[in-house]
Amino acid sequence: MESFTTLTGIAIPFGRAHVDTDVIMSARWLKHVSRTGLGPGAFEALRQDPDNIFDSARNRGAPILIAGPNFGCGSSREHACWALADLGIRCVIAPDFADIFAGNAVKNGILLVALPADDVARLMRIAETMPVTVDLYAQTVTAGDVSVGFTVDAFRRRCLLEGLDEIDLTLAEKARIDRFESDRTTHRAWALRMPTVPHAKQRDAQSNRTDEAC
Repeated sequence: MESFTTLTGIAIPFGRAHVDTDVIMSARWLKHVSRTGLGPGAFEALRQDPDNIFDSARNRGAPILIAGPNFGCGSSREHACWALADLGIRCVIAPDFADIFAGNAVKNGILLVALPADDVARLMRIAETMPVTVDLYAQTVTAGDVSVGFTVDAFRRRCLLEGLDEIDLTLAEKARIDRFESDRTTHRAWALRMPTVPHAKQRDAQSNRTDEAC
């Protein structure tokens, strides 16, 4: 997973509240099992409008999205995060986020920045004409003469800064896993023995003897 440290770029002043995962990624795309190639489906219904905010000359490919409260509500589909990432979104700024969406986002390298609604409104106005900088080290968002702080869960912050997904976190414990497996082989060999399964003819013979005894 690509690490997230500091990001400066155009921020799309979307602002819409209660954007659910079906708006972000409609159900018809859920047959896809790859994380790539879903960008065209992101916000598909909204982008049917030729004048939509996502495909304007200024915002196309922008890495930051500014939204309203309760962003990512609805179903738990991880495709919503895959689509945002494939669209080029690395950071979403909003007053708050749905819990499951928030968990999926960090696993896909997307930073979610929760700020008070007034600060989000100010950033939206500034983002119409100026770039926005998000610094995960300092935990600040800066645009023009506005700079606001934010907090991120320490574990999620570490994962984003170091580019660690669940596979990376598991591999980081390889030495301990190897030691455990070695100890298990040595001291708990009994747990590794496969039970002896009687051959089919033996089972039939045992069954016949049982029937005769009855």
